[in-house]
Amino acid sequence: MAKLVFGMNQSLDGYVDHMAFAPSPVLFRHFIEGTQRLAGSVYGRQMYGVMRYWDEDHPEWDEEQQAFAVAWRKQPKWVASRSLTSVGPNASLLGDDLEGSIRALKTGRDGEIEVAGPDLARSLTELGLIDEYQIYLHPVVLGHGKPYFAGPRPPLRLVSHDRVDANVIKLTYVPA
Repeated sequence: MAKLVFGMNQSLDGYVDHMAFAPSPVLFRHFIEGTQRLAGSVYGRQMYGVMRYWDEDHPEWDEEQQAFAVAWRKQPKWVASRSLTSVGPNASLLGDDLEGSIRALKTGRDGEIEVAGPDLARSLTELGLIDEYQIYLHPVVLGHGKPYFAGPRPPLRLVSHDRVDANVIKLTYVPA
């Protein structure tokens, strides 16, 4: 049975914004290795649109960016959307029954399935389907933006904390 994991970069004041702060080379390598191990990723429409950037090669990419793109393209992706009618390579649209679709993914696979985006994570948290939350805490204060927890904060229990690079700590929580 697969484990559903929601993990994102977060500012000290609780916001996620991929444009406000970028991962260091060490953290980016960590994300590449993590993406290579994933059993797949579940996206909402907006986050899937952001990540489609990795579908096409860009001449300015360095070796690490190319490695991430290869890992991202290789993994299966499932997109929860009521408005999209098609998705890109190695991706499929989930049906109208989000809960049933996610439960089927979890029982039909082994390994870790990433949940991408706070809006989708809110829906899956409300359904009790997320098994683990990973917060990559950055020493940045944004003061505004989209919060990591887009809805009510579930009761959580800290199970690990790891320094990933000089400035980022990975906090891992499970539902309490």
